[in-house]
Amino acid sequence: MDMTTNPESRTNSPVKQGFAAGTSLAAAILLLTVGVISFFQGIAAVASDDLLVIGVEYTYQFDTTTWGWIHIVLGVVLVASAVGLMTGATWARIVAVCIAALSILANFLWLPYYPLWSILIIALDVVVIWAVTTWDTSKYDTGTY
Repeated sequence: MDMTTNPESRTNSPVKQGFAAGTSLAAAILLLTVGVISFFQGIAAVASDDLLVIGVEYTYQFDTTTWGWIHIVLGVVLVASAVGLMTGATWARIVAVCIAALSILANFLWLPYYPLWSILIIALDVVVIWAVTTWDTSKYDTGTY
């Protein structure tokens, strides 16, 4: 690569945009999956299921019913943004990034109750944010790559 190469051409390469587009569709599917599972995780917490381990005191401690309702609401909004993202709506991209960021925060605070699941969801949310923010939909709208 020489010094005259435009840095923008490296970030908007067809390969990177194709990967980001495919990952954005995968991100929508992941959001849908995470939303549904968060919804059921919230139901488990509200129902005081034995699935959750309530350990020592934690700085950001809520009772499991509160966490359950947080996860139920978050799950519903994640599913709605995933459906919007599948249709290519701009509002859905913005909502998906914001909700994925809130999901990262909620799952960080949920770590003492369900650590392995929280770490997995945090990692998936990071992938979702990357995919949604990297994909340039204008390249696919006009048909030019």
